[in-house]
Amino acid sequence: MQPMKADEDRNNEMGRVLTEVKVENINDLLNAEQGLIGADKVRRLTVPDALVDTGATTFGLSSSLIKQLGLMKVTEKRATTSSGPAIFAIYGPVRITIQDRFMTIDVLEVADGTPTLVGQIPLEALDFVVDMQGRRLIGNPAHGGEHMLEM
Repeated sequence: MQPMKADEDRNNEMGRVLTEVKVENINDLLNAEQGLIGADKVRRLTVPDALVDTGATTFGLSSSLIKQLGLMKVTEKRATTSSGPAIFAIYGPVRITIQDRFMTIDVLEVADGTPTLVGQIPLEALDFVVDMQGRRLIGNPAHGGEHMLEM
């Protein structure tokens, strides 16, 4: 039996669900659509191991990834954390894509070293539920797995 690598060990933690997220600067996308910049100039990145966190509300990216995307600060918001209330910078907007489903959302800045967080708002908007047994995101079974909005 071979020992587990550190990454495999981390990914096998009880209840931990990771997903791939493509993140794009929405202003760049709009500028490219209008022909103001080339499509190759759109700042985008893929996070292969974003943490699905149903205890978080929104979408969180580290400071270095925010800088890489060239996002502008929009505001600051108070948030509750495991260590008490704190003020967080909000940047954006971005388009996130998970499993070919996409949405536009502002970004809560988290410290470098903190995983990218996918919280309740993106999960609801993209119509995903967490399959805890399979430790993955699945399309909402109530909608036959199809991406559907509720009005």
